[in-house]
Amino acid sequence: MSTVGQLTRRYSDATVLMHATIAKKAGLSGADHKYLGLLMQHGPMTAGKWASLTGLTTGAITGLIDRLEKKMLVKRTADQTDRRKQVIVPNMAQAEQLLGSVFADLQSKTAQFIATMTDAEVAAVERYLRANAEIMERVTQELQQQ
Repeated sequence: MSTVGQLTRRYSDATVLMHATIAKKAGLSGADHKYLGLLMQHGPMTAGKWASLTGLTTGAITGLIDRLEKKMLVKRTADQTDRRKQVIVPNMAQAEQLLGSVFADLQSKTAQFIATMTDAEVAAVERYLRANAEIMERVTQELQQQ
């Protein structure tokens, strides 16, 4: 395996372990923490859309919503266009209270490191991360469709 491949694996493992640790401190599972992050990133959506985005079954999404609702991290609201549907809304204030200090420290340390890099180095990292994310998203979709 190339050095880039080894470092990518190390980075991936470090990311998973860090988020699992953060989740545990917040009283969440690692998966619930990441699924909440997706909802926060994409904004309010129906349970069906969230299931489609994550690849989870609608039953698993219902359990996820129940767990996050108990922690006051999401709430169910009626869909304004179709009252039969519910929209799941992230509680950004509660998430910030629960997780904000940890991520503020991480972002600060990351920003300090990036400040030591040249514009060309930052551009190369951005290109790698963007392309790699697109590859992983594409592979995920392909696997979900199999």
